[in-house]
Amino acid sequence: MSFTVAIVGRPNVGKSTLFNRLVGKKLALVDDTPGVTRDRRPGDARLMGLKFRIIDTAGLEEAHEDTLEGRMRAQTEAAIEEADLTLFVVDAKSGLTPLDKTFGEMLRRSGKPVVLVANKSEAKGSEGGFYDAFTLGLGEPCPISAEHGQGMIDLHNAIVEAIGEDRAYPEEDEDVAETDVSLPRADGEDEEIDEEPAYDDTRPLRIAIVGRPNAGKSTMINRFLGEDRLLVGPEAGITRDSISVDWTWRGRMVRMFDTAGMRRKARVTEKLEKLSVADALRAIRFAETVVIVFDATIPFEKQDLQIVDLVIREGRAAVLAFNKWDMIEDRQAVLAELREKTDRLLPQARGIRAVPIAGQTGEGLDRLMQAIVDTDMVWNKRIATAKLNKWLESRQIQHPPPAVSGRRIKLKYMTQVKARPPAFMISCTRSDSLPESYVRYLTNGLREDFGMPGVPIRIHFRTSENPYETKRKR
Repeated sequence: MSFTVAIVGRPNVGKSTLFNRLVGKKLALVDDTPGVTRDRRPGDARLMGLKFRIIDTAGLEEAHEDTLEGRMRAQTEAAIEEADLTLFVVDAKSGLTPLDKTFGEMLRRSGKPVVLVANKSEAKGSEGGFYDAFTLGLGEPCPISAEHGQGMIDLHNAIVEAIGEDRAYPEEDEDVAETDVSLPRADGEDEEIDEEPAYDDTRPLRIAIVGRPNAGKSTMINRFLGEDRLLVGPEAGITRDSISVDWTWRGRMVRMFDTAGMRRKARVTEKLEKLSVADALRAIRFAETVVIVFDATIPFEKQDLQIVDLVIREGRAAVLAFNKWDMIEDRQAVLAELREKTDRLLPQARGIRAVPIAGQTGEGLDRLMQAIVDTDMVWNKRIATAKLNKWLESRQIQHPPPAVSGRRIKLKYMTQVKARPPAFMISCTRSDSLPESYVRYLTNGLREDFGMPGVPIRIHFRTSENPYETKRKR
């Protein structure tokens, strides 16, 4: 992107609505409640041929730096410092407030280009607020309606004028070909595999961090990045939007998603929290590996187990992170207890990798990243068809399929139909009569014999058609 734009303003003036309008997606949470946005959310914006990077910010408020509002303001000031241009959004419908004038003075002192945006200008009686915006001394306000998309041409012209046409439309080098950085599809091709492909360790990693509120997810990501990128604090439920951050680990690109804490469904009653949880679920579906953060002081709550089960059912590679390990005194005893409970309470993810960490101090984070890479390698694993059929034959010799109504079920042929997660197809007779216990026997055998611990494994059964089934008996 050629330049960076930050959207700032007091709470509830429509910054996130404008952000969603410019990126062309409903990325940021929008609600009538003031102060919905808390973290900096970046995005790639397009406006009539103009391409730039945009940052949605929390509403500017006057508060002490130790309070939540003060920490939110620090995040907004960091976005202003990072940006090349600032869109200062005011509410033309309700008019200017003393807070608008205070922050207008702050933006003037920053010395960076500012475009004054009068949002909600389509409302009846908004002319007074529009003309009041001239008193801020930031030039002529640009009247728009972020919700209805009105005034986007005027906003485009104002941005180009403020940033400069050379900066807005840089000349592209035609000799340089665009690099395809798209990730491979989640579903593999439905074909037989004669050779096992090597793991691509240059492909970017997509990781979602989930867990209960106040488990330390944002603190852990800040320690990974080495900066206070995400808003943290002792209050539970600070994070609302699912924020993505990009960084590099041992030369490999990583995109990590911080998500809102997920409480039990019965406790989620407010509309805003429902939106936050829905955003977290979308992040899980978009990611490849999901790190479930447990509080090591109170691990294996019922909600923790439900989150792990949700991730496994979605088919994602899962890794457990026992955070706040620096607060544990008898570490050996607690570690043995955690291992026993992991095996007993999570049988559907047998062999899942679990790493004790301390997000506050950074202890164990390198081991956690290595566990993520190892799990991703298993999640992408492909097994040759010849090996699978030899394995299936040996497994049937050790433990034959049961006989149903005096007729034994025959497993004839097996192949892997896709990876991410590994999925297999077995051709057999009377697949609807195969008991669930035998399916678990095959699943656990695949984990043990082919080294696939902790990832969801899908086995589908297909019954070959009987050409004489429709023939009438004589």
